[in-house]
Amino acid sequence: MPCRSPQSTSLKSVRFVALAFLAVLVCAASLSTAMAAGQGSPLHRIAVDNDRGKMEWTVELASDPSSRSRGLMFRKTMPADQGMLFRFETVRPVTMWMANTFISLDMIFIAESGEIAHIHRNAVPQSRDIISSRIPVRYVLELNAGSVERAGLAIGQIMRHPWFSIGQ
Repeated sequence: MPCRSPQSTSLKSVRFVALAFLAVLVCAASLSTAMAAGQGSPLHRIAVDNDRGKMEWTVELASDPSSRSRGLMFRKTMPADQGMLFRFETVRPVTMWMANTFISLDMIFIAESGEIAHIHRNAVPQSRDIISSRIPVRYVLELNAGSVERAGLAIGQIMRHPWFSIGQ
């Protein structure tokens, strides 16, 4: 049986730790890049049928306190066909703001059923003004400003997503 010196074992341990550290850095950098590119969560589809046809967006999901508080903060751009869908634990009045958000947004407040309950257009980037749902809701869909107008979204229309109790 070969005899190993403590020095060679120590050198292998250092190499292993260095490689493990490098792997963690690479994973963290990939996650950071994905977050900056708007891929903080798996992407899903949300849709509505209205007089303009079937309108669809690819959305990130924000369903826990951390992802909801981060939202779309620090993003400089977002593709026109993408957005973020927020889910809250209960149906309640919801308030949002634009602190540290650099993209002007339309906010669509959605009831548990998927029905559009309120719309706030053209939220001002980096504003700390409170934007209210006005009535109890369970979800908020954030899209680029102007999306509501282009898609013909209106109060009472039914959005479709697996989270909603109807409209699937």
